[in-house]
Amino acid sequence: VVVKGTSIGGITDINGKYSISVPAGGGTLVFTFIGYETKEVAINGQTVIDEILREQTDVLNEVVVTALGVSRKKQALGYAVSSVGGDQVSEAKDANFLNSLSGKVAGMNVKYSGTMGGSTNVVIRGYTSITGNNQALFVVDGTPISNSTPNTSGQSTGRGGYDYGNAAMDVNPDDIESIDVLKGAAATALYGSRGSNGVVLITTKKGKRDKDGYMGITFNSSVTFEKVDASTLPVYQKKYGAGYGPYYDTDDKYFLETGFANGSFTSGNERATPFTEDASYGAKFDPSLNVYQWNSLYKELDTYGKATPWVAGANDPNTIFETGSTLVNSLTLESGDAKSNYRLGLTKYSQEGILPNSSLMRNTLFFSASRDVSDKLTVSAVVNYVNTKGKGRQGTGYDGRNIFQSFRQWYQTNVDIQEQKEAYMNTKKNITWNTKSTTDLRPQYMDNPYWTLYENFQTDERDRYFGNISANYKVTDWINVLGRITYDTYNELQEERINVSSNDVSMYRRYQRSVAEYNYDLLINFQKELNEDFNIDGNLGYNLRTQNWDRNTATTNGGIITPSLYSFSNTASSMDAPSEYNATKKVEGFFGRASLGYKEFAYLDLTYRADRSSALPEKNNTYMYPSISASIVFSNLIEKPWLSFGKLRVNYAEVGNDTSPYNTLNTYNLVTPFSGRALASNASRLRNTELKEERQKSYEIGLEMNFWQNRLAIDISYYNTRTEDLLTPVDISRSSGVISKWLNAGTTQNQGVELSLSGTPLKINDFKWDVTINWAKNVNKVVSLTEGIDNLQLGGLQGGVTINAAPGQPLVLYVAETLSI
Repeated sequence: VVVKGTSIGGITDINGKYSISVPAGGGTLVFTFIGYETKEVAINGQTVIDEILREQTDVLNEVVVTALGVSRKKQALGYAVSSVGGDQVSEAKDANFLNSLSGKVAGMNVKYSGTMGGSTNVVIRGYTSITGNNQALFVVDGTPISNSTPNTSGQSTGRGGYDYGNAAMDVNPDDIESIDVLKGAAATALYGSRGSNGVVLITTKKGKRDKDGYMGITFNSSVTFEKVDASTLPVYQKKYGAGYGPYYDTDDKYFLETGFANGSFTSGNERATPFTEDASYGAKFDPSLNVYQWNSLYKELDTYGKATPWVAGANDPNTIFETGSTLVNSLTLESGDAKSNYRLGLTKYSQEGILPNSSLMRNTLFFSASRDVSDKLTVSAVVNYVNTKGKGRQGTGYDGRNIFQSFRQWYQTNVDIQEQKEAYMNTKKNITWNTKSTTDLRPQYMDNPYWTLYENFQTDERDRYFGNISANYKVTDWINVLGRITYDTYNELQEERINVSSNDVSMYRRYQRSVAEYNYDLLINFQKELNEDFNIDGNLGYNLRTQNWDRNTATTNGGIITPSLYSFSNTASSMDAPSEYNATKKVEGFFGRASLGYKEFAYLDLTYRADRSSALPEKNNTYMYPSISASIVFSNLIEKPWLSFGKLRVNYAEVGNDTSPYNTLNTYNLVTPFSGRALASNASRLRNTELKEERQKSYEIGLEMNFWQNRLAIDISYYNTRTEDLLTPVDISRSSGVISKWLNAGTTQNQGVELSLSGTPLKINDFKWDVTINWAKNVNKVVSLTEGIDNLQLGGLQGGVTINAAPGQPLVLYVAETLSI
């Protein structure tokens, strides 16, 4: 223990009584033990101070991280905040830590694709935008980070493609100390438009300050094995084989007639499977029958020219899965002294997928440090570097690169999938069960699945840096000024391949993207006791956000010439011009918050923010929005032994939102030159110089109660959120020469209830059993669309199914109701 730089000895603990020897004189000691109440004790000339510190059995002293990284007492908040410990997202070593948040927070809907390294959709309190972003904002140590999903539009609407994951998954769960989820607009208003969908605040671990400067070294290693849950897999019938129905009016009406002589297939009266058919409505299996099947057609196989028993394949498609594994090694060094601290972490994540030739590797470097330059000035920095490499991600949707599109819809049950594997491994050729004929061995519809996995695979890599540098200056004992620069930049490369001799036309696609965001913050924080009854705290601030996007996509034309050579110089025909995009967006905001507290009983919060966006027309590019919230800690008035804590909260907030770049002024699109001359065409979507910001209006009422020394706690909220003037492209008549136009086109509404019930049913000495139950229901609907529009088609799926937004109908096709324990 150090008082004003002088060591005064240690603290002894005897049955909860803390004794400390201090030098004679005046001043105040502040006891701030983790898990115990903070207590100030006047020295008043004493040389020994004995104090009883009470364990925090209530939430009066519970502190949570709120907007802009400001720590505040939870009892003072007039809005809902949920907290999740870092250990809850690091215990399960998932490639995407967001999956571990499922069920942890009432009102947070977490859905993940299930593919290796796939994306996770995080929506808080329902969908608010028809075509825009509905994802929560992620902030790590004050740094807003990108959570974009770089998947193609086809993949997103159920067609072909790969799921490359969402960018927030780059956060290393082993570095997370805690997560605080801000749900309503009142909680997130200071973050501006991006906070309108909720904010997930992540605080990372920091080095501990130690006067002796000892270094702590921690090494963790874990291995996890994954197997597919057999109970979730389809059951394949084993009675009937290939074909769609009878072909002849004979006993062998389900087979084709062929023969084999002189090293080739000929016309004859022997049985053969209908090779071109991709279903199993054919002949009943009979082991006494010998039939020419797919493995009879290929000279490279030992079964060439041989008829084999007509039986179901011994290994159905479910046997394609392998045992996956995940190995995580992490090393952490941390230290500090009375004036500084640092933490250095290295983590290597290695995953082998449950499908052949699939892997995901991620290396993370984390560094944080802080230093008290003087009694008034503290500087700190956080640096994250993440390198991610993926290979063999599973194809999705209705596409030939998704092997399950074949297995679940089109398949011949007489095929043994392990024989398909052996055929590919031994020949490295596309030996398929689905040929065009006995003489034309090209695929009719389906490739050998192992050919797809090993030849038509993708690779991807992402390098990312994010973090911040900040300086905090204490002007007085109740005012400090924070200056901070945050950054989030990454470059990624995706390569997709289809090899020669595949059913689909061969192809090489390269997608490159660079994303950068820089935030410049100046924040004045104040906190002052006005008198014995009133206290005030708040912030005044300025933020400048600059975002840059640079991406291009190029694809070979007409296939590739030389097999397995993936280069644009190997294209079969002259390529079209690459698709390119480059944009910069700037938003500056001025904001303020003032919070007034009365006797730790009543609290009132007011916020106000004004933003100016470069993405809106100049005459409409500035918009302002307020919020107000209040809370009453009624347990301070009701002295009942069964009531530990009780708070009623209510708030109202408005938040403005802008759009992405290039939606206001019409421009030309450059297309492939003709005879060396540049060509340009009109865009297919009209921009709009009359666009204005969309606005979200939200109110919330909540109740928090804790009983019997926190052995039981309940938190219930009702909210209603209305989003007006939605920025949306609307389809118009194609006779105009375009297909859509940007408009402020509609209004949506979300209303719902959230309930969180937690308790400690068993607590014996050092053993404690905690249980949490979360339940939430959100009802979403489109209130209205712009005049003259009664339906807005959002997308089309395979088979003619469309996704629509219509007044009076849900924006999503279900009522989001969840229960988690």
